[in-house]
Amino acid sequence: MPTVGVKRDLLFKALGKTYTDEEFDELCFEFGLELDEITSEREIISREQGDSKASGASDVILYKIDVPANRYDLLCLEGLVRGLQVFKNKLEAPRYRRVSPVSGEPQKLFITKETAAVRPHAVAAVLRNITFTQERYDSFIELQDKLHQNICRKRSLVAIGTHDLDTISGPFTYTAKPPGDISFKPLNQTKEYTATQLMSLYKTDSHLKHYLHIIEDKPVYPIIYDSNGVVLSMPPIINGDHSKITLKTKNVFVECTATDLTKAKIVLDMMVTMFSEYCSQPFTKEKLSSEFINQKVGINESTEKIAQLLTKMCLRSQATGVGDEIEVEIPPTRSDVIHACDIMEDAAMAYGFNNVPHTTPRTYTVANQFPLNKLTELLRQDLAAAGFTEALNFALCSEEDVADKLGKKISETRAVHISNPKTAEFQVARTTLLPGLLKTIASNRKMPLPLKLFEISDVVLKDETKDVGARNSRRFCAVYYNKSPGFEVIHGLLDRTMELLEVKSARVDGYHIQAAEDSTFFPGRCAEIFARGKSVGRLGVLHPDVINRFELTMPCSALEMDIEPFL
Repeated sequence: MPTVGVKRDLLFKALGKTYTDEEFDELCFEFGLELDEITSEREIISREQGDSKASGASDVILYKIDVPANRYDLLCLEGLVRGLQVFKNKLEAPRYRRVSPVSGEPQKLFITKETAAVRPHAVAAVLRNITFTQERYDSFIELQDKLHQNICRKRSLVAIGTHDLDTISGPFTYTAKPPGDISFKPLNQTKEYTATQLMSLYKTDSHLKHYLHIIEDKPVYPIIYDSNGVVLSMPPIINGDHSKITLKTKNVFVECTATDLTKAKIVLDMMVTMFSEYCSQPFTKEKLSSEFINQKVGINESTEKIAQLLTKMCLRSQATGVGDEIEVEIPPTRSDVIHACDIMEDAAMAYGFNNVPHTTPRTYTVANQFPLNKLTELLRQDLAAAGFTEALNFALCSEEDVADKLGKKISETRAVHISNPKTAEFQVARTTLLPGLLKTIASNRKMPLPLKLFEISDVVLKDETKDVGARNSRRFCAVYYNKSPGFEVIHGLLDRTMELLEVKSARVDGYHIQAAEDSTFFPGRCAEIFARGKSVGRLGVLHPDVINRFELTMPCSALEMDIEPFL
């Protein structure tokens, strides 16, 4: 959850009331927030950097408030105060609307086709006749930072630029050019740089260096110009110095460039609605019944009362007069409302979770452990008692791990592939537990021999009979790594496992093994495991080539079997 830091006295002044710490903590709980910490700038610096660094820091009390991750409208003082004031019925839920400027046509932002290669979307709005104080300005900048770190995913999805509209002239153009063709004076610099020079300059900047990778390798960089060719910004890296906002700024041009248009619109809505009663997007409406809310929350309130509860949560609502139907206005500040269930949740918060009457469940059920997990836990305990150490590996691995290194072709493995893997180590969902255990041994080669490891986890296999095209299968795998293969150790572990599963050694209604050929195992040293006439796994001595591919030097025996047939 994001944490918002606000000055306590400034917050209380905006709320028009002074609370004790306990009273404000209770108010936050009622509103669905959490007062995480009461601290000060001096205390934070002292804790993180030492007392010597804290000298001169402010002693002003700060409230650190945890905000739900989907409530972007509460990431600044203005939105937080507005929400609490409406909740306490001290302020009407605001109604946002779009207006045209009195002095002429709306500003325009043209997007060229060149941006498709790097950052294809852009949206913009203008905030007019704003009066900034130092506190409002700081909150305005902090809101941008909070949005950048959360919904914007560190500027990779959306980047926000704010400019003094009175220093630039529309219409504006969003385009993309080769870095060598871009030249301007960036924010807080004294001379012009090309985009290539800026990339070198900011590699040592503690703040901006984290964003360079977003466009660094692109053939063209995004850039925004005004009608006179003045550079507003080179998103997502830096704004131009010419249009920077100050305390004297009256009209703010806000632009958001993005790879995700939906998130760009949400971010723009947050920026304009937090600092203006007008918005670039009209509100939308949704209709639902009071019976739905009563039933889901567990209360029995009238349609009019539920409409009042929703209005307390900045969702203007009224009974339509058609049965128990309620019409709810969804303002642009509430991008988290995407379903009737989200409205129901707000009604429950406004009613007060502590006020919901306790009721006896209509259905009596006895909880029980999931059978497959119960069997897994029982096996884990006894396998550990047998002298084997449990390992827990990633469910994703490389194609090489499940195919080439085991002497198989990837097409034979029935592996589920990741469409856009971030690293070569996580390309497919594992189809066998063996590679993970062998890599664990490779990372622990300096440990005393023998190494005896096991794992009981799921593998993922393609299955056309399933609605998602794949299924999980619970497997048990064990390996024995020593100077000698130790096939008898692994065979003994199989016998012990079958004894625990109460499966006797018999061909018809028990289990048995018979010789098999598998490229993963040494020729003539592999056996297939049959239980009640069905193949459930294999065991044997690993092929030397397999051992070498995992950078191991000693012989190794392995056992892998499916445990689901034994439920």
